[in-house]
Parts: sequence; C-alpha cells; structure tokens
Amino acid sequence: MTALVTVRDLTRRFDVSKPWLNRVIERLPKRKLVAVSKVSFDIEEGTTYALVGESGSGKSTIGKMLVGLLDPSEGAVEIEGVNLDTEPDAAKIDAVRSDIQMIFQDPYASLNPRWKVRDIIVEPVAARGGDTEGMAEKLLEQVGLSADDAKKFPHEFSGGQRQRICIARALASEPKFIVCDEPTSALDVSVQAQVLNLMSDLKEDFGLTYLFISHDLTVVTHMADTVGVLYLGRLVEEASPEHLNARPAHPYTQMLLDSAPRLDGFGREIAPPQGEIPDPINPPAGCAFNPRCPLAIDRCRTERPELRQIDGARVACHRAEEAIAQYSPPE
Repeated sequence: MTALVTVRDLTRRFDVSKPWLNRVIERLPKRKLVAVSKVSFDIEEGTTYALVGESGSGKSTIGKMLVGLLDPSEGAVEIEGVNLDTEPDAAKIDAVRSDIQMIFQDPYASLNPRWKVRDIIVEPVAARGGDTEGMAEKLLEQVGLSADDAKKFPHEFSGGQRQRICIARALASEPKFIVCDEPTSALDVSVQAQVLNLMSDLKEDFGLTYLFISHDLTVVTHMADTVGVLYLGRLVEEASPEHLNARPAHPYTQMLLDSAPRLDGFGREIAPPQGEIPDPINPPAGCAFNPRCPLAIDRCRTERPELRQIDGARVACHRAEEAIAQYSPPE
C-alpha cells in the first residue's frame, strides 16, 4: 500500500506568555508550551490509524494540523504527496483540501443550531458551487437516518443522531481522508457501538482512510489497523492493535492497558498509575515518561529515546526489551 498521509518531525508550540508589559515589569521570559514534539508516522490509503493517550497528550492538536486548522511550528505534513504549507500550486492545494474532512468530538457544538440539517450536510459542496440536489436525503439514509430528517433542526435529534449527521456532512464532499477527533466520547456506550459500526461500514463502502483519535484503547482495538501511543506530545509506541495488546513494549502503554476497564475485571487489583503528567511548558529532560516510569535509569533522565524497531513495533524506550520481558497482561 502507498501512504496517503505522511507526517515527519511534526512539532507545534503555543506561546503562553504573559502580555509584553507584564513581562517587562515582572522581568519574566517568554513561555512556550510544546503540544506536539517531533512526531512522525504514515497512514496508508484505505486504513485506520489511531492515536491514543491521556488528555493533553497532543492528539487533537495533531488532528487539527493534518486538516489545516493549525500550522506546524516545525516539520511537515504531506497528503497525497502535497505539502499544504509549502506547495506553490494553489490548484493542487485546493484539490487536496477537498479530499479532507473532519468529524469533531462534540456533536452538540459542531452543528449550526440555526440551520436545517439539509443545509448543514450540503455546505461543503455548496461552498464549491457543486450540485446539491437530493444529496442530503441520500446521505442521511446512508448513515441510518430518514430522508425526512433533512427538514429538521439539530436540536430535534439525540447525541447519536447528531453524530450521524456530522458523518453525513463529512461524506458530502466525497473525501478520501477523514480525521475523527474522539467522535464517540460524548455518547452513551450503546450508541458508541452503533456509530463505530457505521464508520467501519462506511470505510469499506467508500474506501475511506481514517485518523481516529481516542483515549480509549478498547475502542481503537476494534477500529484501527495501526495504533500510535502519544505521551506529552511524543509518539512513544506504534504497533498493530493485536501486537499492542499482547506485547506492549513501552511502560506507558502497559500502564494504559492495565488501567483500561474490562468486562471480566471485577475484583481485580492493579497498582494505580504513578505520578502526574509533567508540565508541558517545562517537560523533563530525556524521556518525558521517566518521572512516572518504574524502569527509569539515569540514561532515561538525560537522553531522549528515538523510535526504533523492536519485534514488529516502533518503540521510543531505552529499556523496551526489559519492559516486554517483565510485563504480564491483566487477568
């Protein structure tokens, strides 16, 4: 397969400094928050790549940079071989942008409450002057709603139905690549399953490629072809879901798996996650996970580990072999 999306050394910094006058009076330096730090991965055409991690790990920031809502501070994003930041040909950029869509996390906030559903769904096509006759009704039926729902307003629907409307809007421009930013986190568990099954079916029917952002490892196990684990803006492990569940190589991935809820886990005892996520404005030297890692040594506190191939996975850990050897999956 060929890579539809290529991400290389992607970095994003935010200026969180106090206003200039305050800095002068208080003699304070500028402060930069590093939300994403040197992240690299590929998404092959027709596959689902999942990004998982705790809140604040940089998942949504990466998603927004991939669709062009944020500009990278460093690094590059190429979609269909086109770098949207440096490509001089405006026609190429316009063609690629029409192949990208995004499904947002909150189905209540991402729909215009003053527009009817028909207008919401056809907006991406209408903005480019395309033919929208009957489009909304057809897409609503494809996502499991009624064609008559096109006449209604968003407040007349439940959360799961609104997310289906968001999916219909994303499909309207016939995209190749969709960024799904925690599309089920605001929904009940039973509704989550319906939406996830719908997205899987649409992927097969339309040949879509997904970047699926989630904090729930159990969700991405069923959705993803490849999983990337983020910690403090850094990609610490990348593997298939099966490999990640059976042989996690990074201590942070192991911690996530141990703390995930399990249907057969009543009464099981596990050690609670140790420590707090460090301050991204002042991250620790070396491996960002070293203050919480039970295997940390002096090298981990001084040298940042690079991603390397180990047993069919990419892992950024100096002691990955020891981590694999000592890990026992939760019973």
